[in-house]
Amino acid sequence: MKFAPEGWPFILIGWGLVAVGAWGVAAWGRGVWAIEIPLLLLAVWLLVFFRDPTRTGPRGDQFVIAPADGKIVDVRVVDEALYLKTQATRISIFMSVFDVHVNRYPATGTVELVRYNPGRFLHAASDKASLENEQASVGVRAARGPLLVRQIAGLIARRIVTDGAAGDRATQGARMGMIRFGSRVDVFIPAAARSTVRVAVGDRVQAGATVLAEYAP
Repeated sequence: MKFAPEGWPFILIGWGLVAVGAWGVAAWGRGVWAIEIPLLLLAVWLLVFFRDPTRTGPRGDQFVIAPADGKIVDVRVVDEALYLKTQATRISIFMSVFDVHVNRYPATGTVELVRYNPGRFLHAASDKASLENEQASVGVRAARGPLLVRQIAGLIARRIVTDGAAGDRATQGARMGMIRFGSRVDVFIPAAARSTVRVAVGDRVQAGATVLAEYAP
């Protein structure tokens, strides 16, 4: 299993604490298990959280692929004024602390915008989070037109990582970045684009594998 590079400091610290706890059990007896067991669970969870599995799925200009693992919490038409500057269908994916947090490009194209905005740390599933929380927006000019991906921090998340810069090539399904410890990712598709949403609220999706929307031929 591959792990996100941002996770290695946390993983090494977690398993280092497990090693210290094991030494404590050997030195002071079974009473130390009350500390060692939570440390072991934490270390295992860090492996789960920072995993970066290989993903395959539908590919092509007609597809908009999920940029994040998690649950669809909202699908609606909104005004997107930063990059698309028009009404757009917003598809929101909430990532729990048990989901893979590596984010992937939903389409192939050219990165035209990377914009970080500081903000609050509201619950990421709430509608206010898309406007008020710490976030990073990535605009991609794809073959079927522009689309925007927005990484949004949540209650626990305190670090958004965005790999690309304006002018970079975006490849559908390739890594775009990650958000540490619980968050949300929104995808904005211009409402005027001839696309059909293929997911509904409550659906579970996988980054780089699940089709969120499909453009008409």
